[in-house]
Amino acid sequence: MDLDTVDHLLSTTRSVRKRLDLARPVPREVIVECLRLAIQAPTGSNAQRWRWIVVTDAATRAALADLYRNPPRSGAAATVPSTEPAVEVSAQQRRVMESARYLSEHLHEVPVLVVPCTEDAGGAAGWAPSIYPAVWSFMLALRSRGLGSCVTTAHLFRKDEAAELLGIPDGFVQTCLVPVAYYTGDDFRRAVRRPVEEVTYWDRWGNSTT
Repeated sequence: MDLDTVDHLLSTTRSVRKRLDLARPVPREVIVECLRLAIQAPTGSNAQRWRWIVVTDAATRAALADLYRNPPRSGAAATVPSTEPAVEVSAQQRRVMESARYLSEHLHEVPVLVVPCTEDAGGAAGWAPSIYPAVWSFMLALRSRGLGSCVTTAHLFRKDEAAELLGIPDGFVQTCLVPVAYYTGDDFRRAVRRPVEEVTYWDRWGNSTT
């Protein structure tokens, strides 16, 4: 295994919101190929409870984007990030907020929206953890083929309406939404992160010594 290639893929797969090619179609076979890799990911009890809704119809994408952009009034304060935050934020955080705003405004133009779903089977940690490794594998597979994506969840404030729109039956839940399009940049760099030594504890919270 070429560790340099693997490490580069893992360390440079970013959330893409602004540099998505909204005009270039994404072939169905590319999505299927990436999903075929994604479902090789580990899943709780190997139950494989996942389902994947690939939305390419323009009218359905528009309706889903409308739900995303218009959360219910109650409890919706932290849905789509504002470009004018109430508290001071770093330049990096501001860029992220601006890119989230851009995605919200252009979500209906993204050629493919993927909604990973899973059986609502409960368990000690709930339903989401079992599908997120597969979602990440899907994003890595996309990245290796020149496509960008991100995990977003704002439409889940109106998950019941989204479920009706997408025909999701009772017993299944949506876990997130993954916009997919070809990436318009050249490559990604490593992100600025806090040193791992600052965020890793040994045996007990706060113990940073080995």
